[in-house]
Amino acid sequence: MKFMIRLHSPKDAEEFVKIASGFDYDIDLKTGAAYLDAKSLLGVISCALNKKAMVICQSKDADEFRNSVQKFAVA
Repeated sequence: MKFMIRLHSPKDAEEFVKIASGFDYDIDLKTGAAYLDAKSLLGVISCALNKKAMVICQSKDADEFRNSVQKFAVA
């Protein structure tokens, strides 16, 4: 599953990473040419803050994760 998000503040990034860390499968973010672990607060703050980022999640339970972070989703 792939969808776009935007994190507007370090607090948003912290909340997103906390939610992502609660799932036991890989979740990645793609910003430009960079891929990063969505469970890494430092990575998310340094590469994905105030930018559109694509969430890449390869799990049959990905809908549950997407619903958990829906407030960060953008078109």
